[in-house]
Amino acid sequence: MGKIVVVAEKPSVGRDIARVIGCGTRGDGCLIGDKYIVTWAVGHLVTLVEPDEMDEKYKKWRFDTLPILPEEIPLKVISGTRDQYSKVKKLINDKETDSLICATDAGREGELIFRYIYEKTGCKKPFSRLWISSMTDEAIREGFEQIRPGADYDGLYASAQCRSQADWLVGMNASRAFTLKYNALLSVGRVQTPTLAILVKRRKEIENFKPEGYCTVNADFGDYKGTYFSEKLEPDTHLKTRAEADAIAGEVKGKEGKVILAETTRKRDLPPQLYDLTSLQRDANKQLGFTADKTLKIAQSLYETHKALTYPRTDSRYLPPDMIPRVMQTMKLLPEAYQQYVPGTQRDGKLAVSKRTIDATKVTDHHAIIPTARKADIGKFSEDERKLYDMVARRMLIAFYPACEYDATKVVTRVGEHDFRTNGRVIVDNGWRDVPAMENPPKARKKAKGEEEEEGPLPPLQEGDTRLVKDAAVKEDQTKPPLPHTDASLLAAMETAGKDLDDEELVRQMKGSGIGTPATRAAIIERLLKVGYAQRRGKTLNATDKGVLLIEIMPQEIASPEMTGRWELALHDITDGKQDAGRFMDGIRNMSRFLVEYAKNTASAVTFPEDERRKKYSGKGTGSGYTRTVVEGAVCPVCGKGKIEESPRAFNCSEKGCGCTLWKDCLTRGGGPELTAKLVSMLLEKKELKGSTGIMKIADGNIQFIPNGKDTPSVNRSMIYKK
Repeated sequence: MGKIVVVAEKPSVGRDIARVIGCGTRGDGCLIGDKYIVTWAVGHLVTLVEPDEMDEKYKKWRFDTLPILPEEIPLKVISGTRDQYSKVKKLINDKETDSLICATDAGREGELIFRYIYEKTGCKKPFSRLWISSMTDEAIREGFEQIRPGADYDGLYASAQCRSQADWLVGMNASRAFTLKYNALLSVGRVQTPTLAILVKRRKEIENFKPEGYCTVNADFGDYKGTYFSEKLEPDTHLKTRAEADAIAGEVKGKEGKVILAETTRKRDLPPQLYDLTSLQRDANKQLGFTADKTLKIAQSLYETHKALTYPRTDSRYLPPDMIPRVMQTMKLLPEAYQQYVPGTQRDGKLAVSKRTIDATKVTDHHAIIPTARKADIGKFSEDERKLYDMVARRMLIAFYPACEYDATKVVTRVGEHDFRTNGRVIVDNGWRDVPAMENPPKARKKAKGEEEEEGPLPPLQEGDTRLVKDAAVKEDQTKPPLPHTDASLLAAMETAGKDLDDEELVRQMKGSGIGTPATRAAIIERLLKVGYAQRRGKTLNATDKGVLLIEIMPQEIASPEMTGRWELALHDITDGKQDAGRFMDGIRNMSRFLVEYAKNTASAVTFPEDERRKKYSGKGTGSGYTRTVVEGAVCPVCGKGKIEESPRAFNCSEKGCGCTLWKDCLTRGGGPELTAKLVSMLLEKKELKGSTGIMKIADGNIQFIPNGKDTPSVNRSMIYKK
């Protein structure tokens, strides 16, 4: 009887699966058992080729070679992980292998990783799918008991392949076309460009904002206060001039007021729902200051390494009914600090469920993020991991608590012809608010002098009651501009993109689509920062001048959320078998043609700021193209044959098939310099360079930078080149 090869996405996941299914013997890039052999990718092993790898004519960027619209985009093996690819290929095509199990991450990108490997290796063997939402031993065992045919996920693969090829077609064609037109290296993307448009829109709103002064009048009735309002005002408490406000204050001060309305309504403040990835990223940004990318990485570590959280890359905030016993078990196994809150989640010994937590119809590929049903060893967590785990654990408890109930009182007191509004709030049952949202919540900010008092309990008031106005104060203020975006607010804007469209049917269709997916939104934000279209200042995200200019030259079709939302909706439909993948790709090809023609024929009135970090394009006008320049005196340290050529982002070997790549920014995050042609030439010759800020050297296949006064080298890219 032959073997079954299990292909995991990462070595750490592969080792966990191997341990559970009894594969304990080490092999070459794998772990071997009696029935199974577990191997792994290292993320993506296979990707789409670059245009110049299909045809040499694309090496030079020219308008006469655009648009690039191949019927099929070939696959290539990624050079940096070629060794592992070879091992996986050998295993899955071995004559002793009967079938495969796809055990990559249970999502769109995970499916793509396996299918691209399967296709590139030419494998024809049958395969099944392992689909799990947790990395605990129990979840892995259950997953193998419920293994499903690989064909059940053909729709997911079709969607993933369409996403991959759509990004390639739009990105390659639009980036080349607009780069050539404006003689500046411009990155245009199906998803990143409308995301940038959100940042640009907010920047312009802030820059164009003109503050307007207004006044409010607050009356002191002795045992309560009220704010002047009128339905004629917009907003209804804002008076345009100080004179108006002073006149009203003068007319009511010392006069008697009469209560004309006093009504109390019992209200319920429902508990927040369980976390999906986007809501977790937003709260972690607000409460902990984490970027979206940092939150995803920490959550992934808690899922993979510590097995403490369920699958994080989910867009669902619900659990299926069969998870109820698992949730009960999870709560029992939570660390001691949380046990005091567990009883509040139950009624008569059973979990208090509702449609806001348990709803099978709203569980997508994965359920909401919750802790796993195992005892978490918090002592092994980093400080950031502990904080994020704490947020998820508390949210799980809170979600099953009863609503917070309160009495909301609205009082209107009339003084002469002027009305004053007072709102009161009295908590009847704290409900879920008995569980703090985080371990050490920040202290509430003190109210500044002159700010309105928060709603609180009011004296017992009835219609007809009278009060003397002891004082009437006028407060001057100005309208405030919109706040700059943060990771939290940008994620929210991406998630709800399209809700402001005029087409109501499209808004309905796009609900739940937005820009990107929970799994990709963090990477989109980081991409905008990397290419210089946005910058982060503290917690805020701002569009740069370059980003603003890019949106100015973009057609609405690629810059608005509408098209991107339609595409994301179509990808969902392809997954569900509701739309034909070929039809979707025809639309993408038409868009690529349109973008090239738009760039070619639109008047070029914009000049982009010079970016010294990018290589300039030779020649002028629309016939120009990017030409690689050879680094003088630099021979490839890997193959010893090729010359080192400079491209916009890196230095590469000219020899075809050689994977030598020296990234220009490989040292910058560690405080080192950006690589230049001169530095590369000297470094390859001398192996070590000393500068005013530190030492740069080649060691163990890496380029390292050791800042002055430190012993530890900084390396941004772990593998620069390797012999």
